[in-house]
Amino acid sequence: MNDLADQMRALPRQGFVDRAVEFFERSHARICLVLVLLSLACFLPGFTSLQPMDRDEPRYAQASKQMLETGDVVDIRFQDEARHKKPVGIYWLQSISVAIGEAAGIPEARTTIALYRIPSLLGAGAAVLLTYWAALAFLGRRGAFLSAALMATSIILMVEARLAKTDAVLAACSIAAMGGLARAYLGRGAAVLPRSALVTFWLGFAIGILVKGPLVLMFVGLTAAILSYRERSVRWLLALRPWSGLVVTLLIVLPWFIAIALKSHGAFFAASVGQDMLGKVGTAQRYHWAPPGFYLTAFFATFWPGAILASIAIPFAWNNRREDAIAFALAWVVPSWLIFEAVPTKLPHYVMPLYPAIAIVTVMAIGRSFVGPHRPLAKISTFLIPFIPVGLTIGLPIANWNLDQTLPYRALPALIVSSGIALYAWRLFVKGRVVACLSASLFSAIFLAIGVFGFAQLDLRSLKISPRLAQAARDVACPKPLVATLGYREPSLVFLTGTNLDMLETGEEAAAFLAKGGCRVVFVEKRFEDDFRAASARLKVSPALSTRVTGFNINSGRRADIGVFSTTP
Repeated sequence: MNDLADQMRALPRQGFVDRAVEFFERSHARICLVLVLLSLACFLPGFTSLQPMDRDEPRYAQASKQMLETGDVVDIRFQDEARHKKPVGIYWLQSISVAIGEAAGIPEARTTIALYRIPSLLGAGAAVLLTYWAALAFLGRRGAFLSAALMATSIILMVEARLAKTDAVLAACSIAAMGGLARAYLGRGAAVLPRSALVTFWLGFAIGILVKGPLVLMFVGLTAAILSYRERSVRWLLALRPWSGLVVTLLIVLPWFIAIALKSHGAFFAASVGQDMLGKVGTAQRYHWAPPGFYLTAFFATFWPGAILASIAIPFAWNNRREDAIAFALAWVVPSWLIFEAVPTKLPHYVMPLYPAIAIVTVMAIGRSFVGPHRPLAKISTFLIPFIPVGLTIGLPIANWNLDQTLPYRALPALIVSSGIALYAWRLFVKGRVVACLSASLFSAIFLAIGVFGFAQLDLRSLKISPRLAQAARDVACPKPLVATLGYREPSLVFLTGTNLDMLETGEEAAAFLAKGGCRVVFVEKRFEDDFRAASARLKVSPALSTRVTGFNINSGRRADIGVFSTTP
């Protein structure tokens, strides 16, 4: 490990940039400050302006909102439906975040999606800093910094930092546990682990279980099992003080698991294990089905800008697989990756907790001058570095024009700059300046985040159907109307309009809803409108068409045309 650190420090450095690097390298605190600033530059653009992203994000946010509405911090519900898929950890974090926002006087805090995203933002930031901490078990400060920077600028973490879901927090917990496990393995035979490493490992392990069930256990367990087989011994695990740690874990996770078992009469475990987890393993969940190889293909987009450099480093990992550090990284990645590829249900973020190990091995390979233009096909394949920003610079205006007949003028400058820097990064790689290429790619990622999340999504008005419908309901000529919807049933609409939103099935039901009198609003998708008008005539209801909302529903993959009908006292 010291040799690797020396080699990283020996990489060519010149001028002001090198003096700045040397200044920050003198202190872990300074490096962490740079990583925090890099993370904020990548994660904050669009954080507050991006609409609730259907379908998972508003489901989590709505369930957390209902915890605040009911005061029930044990059961998890979406409207009247029990949401027994994941443990309670993320709902508690989101509820606390919103409660603090309310106490601070933020207006409409419970329907402000940014407040529900704060745990994900903090989780993503923690994942970056914990990647640095974990990488220090393998590399020197500069190598650890580059590994963490690859995580901060990866597209998948930029996305998850902006979504009120479990995955950014799970990544932080997993990296914390794996960083502690790495210290136990790579330092086996040495003194007892520092208390800070033990606390980090067990807190990551316990909170990870409370956030997303058995995944942290899978990452840690598979890695430990493979390495124990390699060593023909499990004694190295004793450095983690397993008995004391397990007691702490049980004290953290058992109270809620017992409470939900009693409250749901065992239904939580039947749903979370029998339906959600086993459904992913079997064929029950077909909506997110993908063939084996999906994650390998998606990797080149989700881990951009580091993905292509990582792919060049694969032979390095294989050639050096007998080294302890490489063996640990492979045990971290390979078994869990194969399981995810074998499971029919696939989503790109599932493998995100494995990316820090890939980043570490990539930086190791760069430090040993393995990654470079001298590798077979490297000059051609690294053209994928500018492919993502250039593709988005071309593709987003096309999408914007097709959907809204406008162009994302505000986003184009940042996207063009991102593409230019990425092309320059590719040129640096061709010239053999791999570390400079990597550094330029980081800046390209910052401008990409500004262009895509900060500006382009603002101009994609057709995708913001639920916010526009919620605003239309608020604009009717009476306060606090009762609201129902027919045809359009996205969870974001429930989150933005209220827990009591009625989900209707027919035009007859929509007309009957308005016939009850008072201040009422119903959203009627165009395909149901004829039946609704006919039923309204039979019931002698004369609803006013307040406005129409048109757009594109990315979940159904079709355009939506929704009439907003209202009655007033």
